[in-house]
Order: sequence, then C-alpha cells, then structure tokens
Amino acid sequence: MNYKELVSQINQWDHDYYVLDHPTVADAEYDLAFRALLDLEAAHPEFISPESPSQRVGAKAISDYVKIEHRVKMLSLANAFSLEETYAFFEKAAKELNLSADSLKIFSEPKLDGLAISLHYDHGLLSYAATRGDGLIGEDVTHTIKTIKSVPLKLATDHPPETLEVRGEVFMPKLAFEKFNQQALAHNTKLFVNARNAAAGTVRQMNPKIAADRDLQFIPYGLGDYVGTPSFTQHSDILAYLHDLGFRKNPHCYAFLACYEAFVSNYERMEQIRALLPMQIDGIVYKIDDLALQASLGFIARSPKWAIARKFPAENSVTELLAVDFQVGRTGVLTPVARLTPVFVGGVTVSNATLHNMDEIERLGLQIGDKIEIQRAGDVIPKVVQVVERGAHRSPIIVPERCPACNAQVKQTEGQAAFRCSADLSCGAQGAERIRHYASRKFMNITNLGTKLIELLYNTGRLKTIADIYSLTIDDIASLEGQGEKSAQNVLESIASSKQTKLGTFLGALGIHEVGEEGAKSIAQYFKTLAAIMAASLEDLMQVPDIGPVMAKNIVEFFQSAENRTIIAKIIDAGVTWPAIAEFAIAQRPLAGQTWVLTGTLQQLTRSEAKALLESLGAKVAGSVSKKTSVVVAGVEAGSKLATAQELGIKVMDEAELLSAFVTADSLE
Repeated sequence: MNYKELVSQINQWDHDYYVLDHPTVADAEYDLAFRALLDLEAAHPEFISPESPSQRVGAKAISDYVKIEHRVKMLSLANAFSLEETYAFFEKAAKELNLSADSLKIFSEPKLDGLAISLHYDHGLLSYAATRGDGLIGEDVTHTIKTIKSVPLKLATDHPPETLEVRGEVFMPKLAFEKFNQQALAHNTKLFVNARNAAAGTVRQMNPKIAADRDLQFIPYGLGDYVGTPSFTQHSDILAYLHDLGFRKNPHCYAFLACYEAFVSNYERMEQIRALLPMQIDGIVYKIDDLALQASLGFIARSPKWAIARKFPAENSVTELLAVDFQVGRTGVLTPVARLTPVFVGGVTVSNATLHNMDEIERLGLQIGDKIEIQRAGDVIPKVVQVVERGAHRSPIIVPERCPACNAQVKQTEGQAAFRCSADLSCGAQGAERIRHYASRKFMNITNLGTKLIELLYNTGRLKTIADIYSLTIDDIASLEGQGEKSAQNVLESIASSKQTKLGTFLGALGIHEVGEEGAKSIAQYFKTLAAIMAASLEDLMQVPDIGPVMAKNIVEFFQSAENRTIIAKIIDAGVTWPAIAEFAIAQRPLAGQTWVLTGTLQQLTRSEAKALLESLGAKVAGSVSKKTSVVVAGVEAGSKLATAQELGIKVMDEAELLSAFVTADSLE
C-alpha cells in the first residue's frame, strides 16, 4: 500500500469510528497501519500531506492566538423559555411572510451544549478553524480543532467546493467529561464545572497534544461562506450535504409543520430522550427549513428572525447548604454529601449534592450555612459548583472520627484526599461489595455466587462478612425469590471448590486497599505463609519488590485489626487452604529480576497460561513496554507494544520461541 492509499485507508477508518460510530478494523491492525504511516513520513518528510491523520496532533504548542475576521457574521440565537413563546416567535415570522403559521415547515435540532466553531475549507482541505468571538472576529484555534477525529482534514468528495465554511458545535461527550473529572480528582487538579466549559477550555489549549487526549467531537449546524457547492433549497439539504462530505449527523432531528401541538409533541419527545443522549444538550433549536423564507425574514441585530432556541429548564440554581453527611462507599471511602434547602433545578427538586472529598470542599472554601450554586445535568447526581454568598453564621465541615456505619476509627492515608473506615471486613456499609470482590472469578472464583444473589443474601442478613459464605445452607439460598434447591446446591458446590486456592489468591481476595492481584502474589511468594504476612512489619513488607510504603502501611493496619483477624480465622476454620510455597527464593529462578510483556494473540497458550508460565520462572509480567522491559513476546496481530519494543531495541520473541525456550529454562535468561 503506497503513502496516499495508507492515508486514505486510515482516514476512512477514523470516519467509520468517529463519525458513523461503526468501527471497521481491529485496534491492532489500525495501530500497525498508523505506525507504518509514521515510519513512511519519518523516512520521506516530503510525502507529508495536510490530510494525513498524523497532522491532527503534529502541531506545536502556540504562544498566542491569531485573530480571524469572519467573512459572514457568526450570529447567536434568541432564546425562548416556554412553548407559548416559541410558537409566538414563528407566528410573528409567518405574519411577516403573509403565511399561516401551520404552513411553515420547521426543522428541529438538539441544541448541543458546547462551543461554536467555524471551519474553513479551501478546495476540500481544512485551512483554518476559528471561534465565534464577538461574531465579527474570532480566534484561530486550528491547532486544537485538527485533533478532533470527527473534523475531516479533507472533505470526502472528488469535487470539493472552492470555498466552504462549516459552522458547528465542538463538545465533550458525557463519558469523556466524567472520565476527565475522575482523573482530575485522582490527581487533585482542577475540575471542569460542566461539559461546555470543558470543551471551551480544551479548544483554547495552547498545546494540541493535551487537546488530543480529551475526546472532543464536532457536529455541524450550518454554513457560513461558500462557493461552488450544489444549490440548496432547504436547511435540511445543507445538513445532508455535510454528512456526505464526512461530518457527523446531529441525532434526533425532526421536521414538522408549525402548529402548537407539534411543538408540544416535539419538546416532550426531546425531554424524554435527553438523558439518553451521549452528549449534553441544553435545549432545542427550531429553524424555518425553507432557505428562501429565511432570506426574506433576514436578521435583527444579533440573531436571525427565522430560528430560535427553546431552552430547557435551568440546570444551575442557588440554594443554602444546611448540613454535610458522610456516606461510606463500597471500599470504605467516606464521601461528603451536601444536604440542601430543596430547590427546583433541571426539571426536578434537588435536596442533596455530591462534594467528592475534603480537598474539593477546601477548594470551594465551603462551610455550612453558605449560599451555593448547584448543577444538575440530565440524570447526573447534582454537584456543588461554587459558593455564591458566605453564610452569616457559617460553620466548618469536619470529617467524623468514627465511621457512620460501624463506629470504627476513620483514617486518612498520607498524601491522599480520601478518608476511610478502618474496620475493613466487618464494616456493614462495605459488606456486599467486599463479598463480591472475594467471590469474583479473579480471586476465589465462586462461580455461582453472583452479584444479584450476594445482594439478596446480604439484604436478608444471611451474609454479613466474607466468612459467612462458608456457613451458608441450602435453605438459606433456596428460600430466596428466584432460587431453588438445584441452584442452591450449585452455589454450595462452587463454595466447596473455592476452598482449594493459593495463598496469593486468598490475600488478593481479602480486598486490602491498593493490594491488587500482582501485589498479593509478590507478597505471598516472598513470605510463603499467611502467618508470616500477618506478622510482617512495615520494614519487612518494604523489602518485597514493587511494594511501596502506602501499600505496606495498608497491609500492616489491615492485619492489626482484631475484627479482620477473627474473620480470617473463621475462613481458615471452614477449610480454606492452599499448598505450601516452595522454599527456593524468587532470586534463584532463571527469570528473576526480568520484566516481560505479552502482546497480540497467542495460538497455543492463553494469555493467562503464558503469564503463569513466565511468573513461575520468576519474571514479572507487565502491561506496557518501557526501557526496563527485558523481552516482548509477540503473538498474532501484535500492535503498538511490538512497535515500541522494536524502537527501543528490546528483544522480541514469538510464541514458538517462548515454548521452545521453556523446555530448557536456562535459555530464557
């Protein structure tokens, strides 16, 4: 495949994925093709085309914004806040046109909650992108807009118009917004207030590489300046034309005649589907579809006389913070919840809102008695945006010293925002989730004890801690709704099978904070017995490879708890056991100190089998390639990890070589 064909193929894959929501290629194949493109462009920089997908993130950070004058003024829309106001707007338009209102064909589009952007194409290639600005002059944001995969760098046509200015909305999808704020909380960095601010802040990033990681999307809503396009008679024709050129469609657009009942029906339909959409919308845009009628009506100072935005009820409102309660989550984390003077916002009455953690409370400068702004978007839990007015008799928010659920001591891990209940296994608020974690396939593998059954048993009091799993009877299970003796017997057989396990598996199943599957294996291999682990000091644990001070402290504190030790004793008494771990040290194994990475599809081994094989020889199996990687085992359709290994000069081995070398383990060194 030559360079042009490679560029065309990758752009088509991007279009299928980001515009049509229909992936047509495996990730591994895409990664290989993209790597081949980068290699070609590195070897032949003269090949590089403006339409190459590599150019989306190839720009350097800018130091300032260039001002761009819009050839056609970018106007905003007038707003209506009731159906009566909306209908009256089009009645007035019809009267000016000497027509009856119900003869007007109205085109309805969800009003995306993002940032208006103008894209300029010259002979089919994206030349620049600009913000709305004041409507006359915007800012050049080409460097970030080019990172958006749903913005075509080249129009999908063999006969592009001479000039085409596409106007639309850049937005951050709900999932991307939630992911960003979760990461911001984890790293104690600034949160975005809403998806619109997130989109605007990302577009105005100086560094396009940051923008490229935030999954912005673009959907057009019309045209500005254009020369050499087909002739259009309706606004809906323009949107269809833009879709043919490679742009995304705005979902749930409708056309109807402008009678009052049709507006009511349309609005109610959009309210119902609003929460189900993958993006935030803050209203509906209604436009007269006929372009000739639009031209006859024209504009007033800042907005057209043929289109209006019907806004949804406000999703932000102001109320008073009455109190803060602390709820205990499934992993023992205490989450502050604001109790509010009830207020109507986003179509519902809200009386509480999330506050995330104490760092967020400190960032807001929040105290009880303050007047605060809260936000609700769709079905998302309301959250506090900012303090609007300090209360006259405000009082500080204090984390309780005792767990609200079980009265155990509350502790904070050094360097982290979260406060946690110290009771671990015996805390009622954590019970069901800890049982689910313990029984999961990755740990004790109690296959017939699923999430729903755990909830039923927990809610009826038959399961309180993980130790109670081993005292369940047929009657405990069969008496529950939807269960019977046969299914109960299957559960008990799964429980009995789980009693034969491994020390590392059991340790991971206990759910000690930050002790995952790999950490548990390392600790078990190092100490050999549960008794040694339970007696280990902080200094002892720090000797285990890859075990840091935070994890070590969590382990010590977990086993210092009398309640935890009692529950573990009950489990051991119930017959849970594991084979003794051989006394030869990991350091004596042929792959001790080496880090291996598996990539691609293996034909003779499963990924788990290959991982177990390598770990049995003392190797650490990692999920990503770095300079510290010793060997990469590449199966079929190995992707970016293989490419990275080749770039770094790391030894690469296929599955046959791995199996052959395993016969004589010394050759793996």
